[in-house]
Amino acid sequence: MMSDLTGKLLIAMPSIGDSRFSRSVVLVCAHEPEYAMGIVLNKPIDDLTLPQLLSQLGIEQDIKIPDSAVLNGGPVGTDRGFVVHTDDFHCEGATLAINHDFCLTATRDVLVAIASDEAPRESIMALGYSGWGAGQLETEIADNAWIVSDPIPDLVFGPGHASKWSTALKLIGIDVARLHSAGGNA
Repeated sequence: MMSDLTGKLLIAMPSIGDSRFSRSVVLVCAHEPEYAMGIVLNKPIDDLTLPQLLSQLGIEQDIKIPDSAVLNGGPVGTDRGFVVHTDDFHCEGATLAINHDFCLTATRDVLVAIASDEAPRESIMALGYSGWGAGQLETEIADNAWIVSDPIPDLVFGPGHASKWSTALKLIGIDVARLHSAGGNA
């Protein structure tokens, strides 16, 4: 098995072969021998903002919430919400520490905190997640469907969803104009 990818970014290659992940940037939140789970960081849901979602869920907003997009985190569990956030918020038994920069919470508690003065410094909200069975992600990486890189908070939490894919590639020195759909192995 390849090394633990928890906390890494997956950047979709043009040859990914799955339109749901075309030009996607995914933060891997958990990677075990039996499964992997991540959140797509750059696919906003049309016409749904965080304040709208909080209102739909009946969560009172004590502070002004920016009109940040709610993301399509992936094709699995699209009726469930996931918040990737900084480590200054923790819900006992519900918050997963991804690495020193990122945590994941999937309970209403984090949404209540976001709507109050107890919000994490930075966060993104997603509906659904991306999941892989045993060995599936490793096979996709070996087949050149994904490039693995280290995330930076500005990319993960930043608003420029349309440019996150090209920005992620630039951060690792890849010129999008020179990227081929056919990959190779050295």
